[in-house]
Amino acid sequence: MDCYPSAVTFLSLLAPEFSLILLGFLLCRFTALNRNVWNQVDALVYYLLFPTLLFHSIIKSPLDLGAASRLVGAGWTVMVAGVALAYAVPHLPGFKGHIPARDHAASAQVAFRFNSFIGLALADRLAGPAGSLEISVLIGVCVPLVNIAAVWPMARGSSKGFGRELLRNPLIIATVSGLLANVLGLTLPDWLTPTISRVGGSALALGLMAAGAGIQIGALARAKLLAVALLSIRHLVLPVVALASAYAFGLSHSQATILLAYAALPTAASCYVLASKMGFDGAYVASLVSLSTLMGMLSLGFSLGVLRPLYGV
Repeated sequence: MDCYPSAVTFLSLLAPEFSLILLGFLLCRFTALNRNVWNQVDALVYYLLFPTLLFHSIIKSPLDLGAASRLVGAGWTVMVAGVALAYAVPHLPGFKGHIPARDHAASAQVAFRFNSFIGLALADRLAGPAGSLEISVLIGVCVPLVNIAAVWPMARGSSKGFGRELLRNPLIIATVSGLLANVLGLTLPDWLTPTISRVGGSALALGLMAAGAGIQIGALARAKLLAVALLSIRHLVLPVVALASAYAFGLSHSQATILLAYAALPTAASCYVLASKMGFDGAYVASLVSLSTLMGMLSLGFSLGVLRPLYGV
């Protein structure tokens, strides 16, 4: 019989990840390891450590995309719902005329991007080795598309080229190259695997601490309505869409657990890095990322502690 964490023990599963986020926040605020230091850590994680981890996670286990097709379909359904809703916010009744265009272009990504650090860290404890492979599949098939969807609104109003930004995005490069290598049956040489594993493994701890160090809420005083809309999509609507998708695609208990976790993850910490790099207001996006990080504990609890039992898990 499948055995998964109960709602009672769920918070203890999340505690290590959110403890690292808290540690990063405390170190940044109360020690000499200030924001200038963590800006460099952000760059190291974004350009080297996390792409390495993502590439290795995808290539190390053969992917049977045929067997995982239902999970892929459900993951894409959740992702497309998030993108469509985020893009539609300025046109919804009650929002039209009240959403600053540049703020929306920079921050729409918050509604549908996801923090892969937390997802990878949780997957094994939620569903064992099968969970690690399943979250890698979701990351592999969703990261390129959510990055395209994130860049598009900003590229339309920016002097920076859409194609150039995509081709230079380290997460897209790592994901596409990992998937191609996996499909072609390529593997890393034995002598290189330990080094790649250690480089990639350091991304989880540093990425979570950097997310905590980046927490800043002050800029949310502007465009509050936009913040409410995007964070509601990220943390309330998408978990419900994930539950419906799990039913629609007939996912296994393990797949449903991973999909529900994926749908409730905090947004990607790199959202504000991308917005800043493309000439938009990084402070506002950073505030959304910060609040999403804090809300992640609640949304993961809601998705896995409340919605998951409705699927019979």
